[in-house]
Formats: sequence, structure tokens, C-alpha cells
Amino acid sequence: MNALPGLLSSRDPGWTEWADVIVVGSGIAGLTAALRLRGQVERIAVVTKDVLAAGSTQWAQGGIAAALGPEDTPEQHEHDTLVAGAGACDPAAVRVLVTEGPDAVRELIEWGANFDKDPAGNLSLTREGGHHRDRIAHANGDATGAEIQRALIEAVKRAPEIMVFEHAMVVDLVTAADGGVAGLTIHVMGEGDADGVGLVRARAVVLASGGLGQVFSQTTNPAVSTADGMAIALRAGARLRDLEFVQFHPTVMYLGADSRGQQPLISEAVRGEGAFLVDWEGNRFMQGVHELADLAPRDIVSKAIMKRMLATGRPNMWLDARHLGLDAVSSEVGDRVDGEERAVVSRYWQRRFPTILASCRAHGVDPVTELIPVAPACHYASGGVHTDLWGRSSVPGLYATGEVACSGVHGANRLASNSLLEGLVFSRRIAAVLPGELRPLGEPVRHDGARGLVPGAALSEIQEVMTSRAGVLRNADGLAEAVELLGKLAVTEAEKIDPAAWETTNVLTVSLALAQAALLREETRGSHWREDFPERDDAHWAGHCDAVLADGASTVGFTASPATDGAR
Repeated sequence: MNALPGLLSSRDPGWTEWADVIVVGSGIAGLTAALRLRGQVERIAVVTKDVLAAGSTQWAQGGIAAALGPEDTPEQHEHDTLVAGAGACDPAAVRVLVTEGPDAVRELIEWGANFDKDPAGNLSLTREGGHHRDRIAHANGDATGAEIQRALIEAVKRAPEIMVFEHAMVVDLVTAADGGVAGLTIHVMGEGDADGVGLVRARAVVLASGGLGQVFSQTTNPAVSTADGMAIALRAGARLRDLEFVQFHPTVMYLGADSRGQQPLISEAVRGEGAFLVDWEGNRFMQGVHELADLAPRDIVSKAIMKRMLATGRPNMWLDARHLGLDAVSSEVGDRVDGEERAVVSRYWQRRFPTILASCRAHGVDPVTELIPVAPACHYASGGVHTDLWGRSSVPGLYATGEVACSGVHGANRLASNSLLEGLVFSRRIAAVLPGELRPLGEPVRHDGARGLVPGAALSEIQEVMTSRAGVLRNADGLAEAVELLGKLAVTEAEKIDPAAWETTNVLTVSLALAQAALLREETRGSHWREDFPERDDAHWAGHCDAVLADGASTVGFTASPATDGAR
């Protein structure tokens, strides 16, 4: 199939700028990279599709994981990460994450991030799924991401050497004669400083643009998460790895079968504080499924919820948090608290989970007195642009960090609250090597790839195809159908060149590669669940699926490597 564009159709650049380094994205990964590069390179540009605070970091509730507690160690954090990753993690990358993580969090505090403290003045640490220790640092109860984003934005505002392009969408990577980075074409929308499409020449590009949540009909990701960075890298010749490993968060608030777009997340930290899952009859169905029960790794909890939903014909399960904050907890569903106990629970929610409390109440559910309806929804891409331990991609001068990247840390299933830490640690590592690897300011060459664009109106159809055929539960027939339907959509030419069409083409490009990878991997591993191949199969599928794009066709191949979690 030769239908995917090698470049997005766009107007010719009407203005030009330059920078030593362009950072694409303004979440924890992007802003950390920019701040760390200060003083090492002359000109740094941060490009963000909305305002600085609009990315996924802002929405992170639970916290950031690191071995900061007196009884915790990096080795214990490493073990939990490898187990959650279901044999697909890169052990060297995990070791980097857990050993460099504590210092990275301390630097974040030095930059002004205010984390919650216990009465003794120490960091208040909690526990989430897959962790055997309390190691999740949080801020303002359940608004950790917002606090981190605030601190980083304030630090960037104090750094005049960092240029910021808000309301700016990257169209494509511009390459030099050797295939390496020469800059980016970007479109700055009406609110920006420089309207229209322009060329920003650069000696290096750091992708920190987030994930692919809008590939699916329901997601916890914001509307800007349209897989732009992954698609840009793929068109430029980079390799994408492990795309099939999409994490579906088990406890996303269920708003009805017709709800679309960003859905309210009920953080795993709520279960970490004692909430538990029940079915419609009040049965605690996670007990006996895993040693950690309701705090099992996310893939295990999501599968358990889906199995119970399929077995009972129900559209959702329930989260019971009506007892949080009480010293004596009754596990009997239906024992509703009232009077003084209800006031205690309410005060606890307002202190520990104010954001979730407000979100639930805004949707007509009071978690103090009612069960919360939940169902799995797309949450995080464990795969992405394949990088080495220093964030380098296969394209010279192109680096990637955070959710857009596949550093090897997450494997087949991300351990809770490791995502913010990954953005911190690997952005610091990029900043440590990039200045010494800066390329000359290259002359852009004209790309031979065919230009193209699918209509923006096709987005909902792509999302429906992916949700129904490549969502939580997958099989060969559905995935083959998805590949076929997406291929047909790829030949639909847009009549209008605009950001909606660019985003939709990016979503389609990555969706097709994801569906191909999911079809290729004939096993169940981590967040990849094949009902026709329900068991993990290390003999045939220990390793990684890699996607590349050439001559309009995306192809996926498999690279074998030993399982890394000690499972047999």
C-alpha cells in the first residue's frame, strides 16, 4: 500500500527563523530539556501547539515515582518497573531511570515545584499499582502535574535565552543532504507572533510532543495529543518501536457509550489510599487475581475489568472510595457512611483528591457517598520514537524524550507514575550530550516524498476504527480489518489545507503502524491483549516490533531479544 504521505501538504514557508536547538513540546520533558540546555547553546526555541500549560503533564494526577523514602531503594524500584513491563523493558534504560531519578526530582524541587509534605516536613509519599513501596511524590493532593507545569513555566519565563512559539504546530521535519536534521516547518496560528507557515532552521531537534491519545475515541489525553511527533519522525525516516503497547488506564470515569474525546481520570492513587473495585453485585473481583489485588499493574487491572464487563454484559465496573479517611474501614459494599463519618470522608477528599472530587461532582457523581462508574480508556503510549540511552533517534540530530519516545523504560506496560520521571531523567541526559553533538546549520534539501493530506473530518472515523478493532481487546480479524479500513482512508485527499487535516493525517499515519504492529504480535503481553493468542509467548515474541515508512508504505518488522523480567 503506497498511500501515506512523505510530507504533509502545506503552503510554502513565508518566514524564516533559526535556533541551535528546537524543542517540540512544553510538558515536563520539553521544558526540562530547554532549561537544562541553557548556557550550553546560544539559541533555544520551544514550540508548542497550544499554550505552554496545555499538554499532558498538566493533567497528571497521581504523582512522580522515585526511590526517595528511607526504606526504598533504586533496586526495588527497578524490580517493580521490570515486572510491570512484562519482559519488554530495556534493563539498562530502567537502571538509568531509577538511579538518576531521585536527583532529578530534587532538581525539580530546586526549580520551584512544591510537593506535599508530611507533618514532619518530609515528602509525603504514597503508593500506586505495581509498586511495593510508598514512592509516589505528589503535589496539592492530586494536582501534581499542574504544580510541576507551573514551576517549569515560571523557570522558562525567567530564561530570556529560550524563545517560545505558542499556538504553533509543527508540520514536518526538514532534512539536510545527509538525511539529518536541518530544521522544522511550523504553522503559527492567529494568536501567535508570526502567522502562517514558516521555516525554523536548526542544528538539532528534540521531540517532546507527547502521545497518541486521540487515536482512540475515549482517552484521558488532551485534544492536542494527536501523535504529531511520532508521525513527523516516521516521515523523516526514524524508527518507531513498541507501538502496540498502548496502556488503557483501568479507572477512567465512564460517561456513557456515546462519550468521546478526553475523559475524566480517576487516579490510581485513589486505590493506593484504599479504594477498591467492585462489580454490579458488589463483589471485589480483584481479590485473588493478583497478589496486589486492586493495586496490581494497570494491564492486569484493565484486563480484569474488561473480562468482568464481558462476562456480565455491563458497560462499566465501579470504584468504591466512600470510606477513604476513616480509621475503621468496612469492606462491605452498601455500608454507606453518614453523619459525622461522611464529613470525615468529605474533608479527606477535599484535601487529598480535590481535582478528582470536583470532576466527579461536575459529572453528577459524589464519591463521598456514591460509587464511581469506571471503565478502561486509552491513557499512555509505552512505544514511540526509538531512542538510545541518551535520547538519540536513528535520524542524525533528532532526539526524543517523554511519551513521544520509546526509551525502553516502559516495556509492554508502564509502571504507574514512571512517565513524569522518564521525561525528567532522559531530558537531562539529552542536554548532557547534545551540545557536544551539534551539527552545522545545514542547508535544507527538497524532500522527494509525495505530499498528501486526509480530510480533518475523517478523524472520528479513524478513532472509531481503532477503538472497535485495536482497542483493549484485539484479534486478527479485527486488526486486519483496521489495517484495510485505514488504508482506504489514506487515499482520501483533503480539499483544504489546515491544522485539522494535518492532525488527522498524523493520527492516521500512526494508527496504521500501530494496527500493523498489533496484528504482527501474536501473543498477549502487558497492555497488548490478543483474545486469539491469550498467552504470553517468549519463545516466539520476546522482542520488539519496529515500524518504518518508505515510499508511502508503513512496514513493521520484529527484532527478537530476551525477556527482561525474569519470567519463564
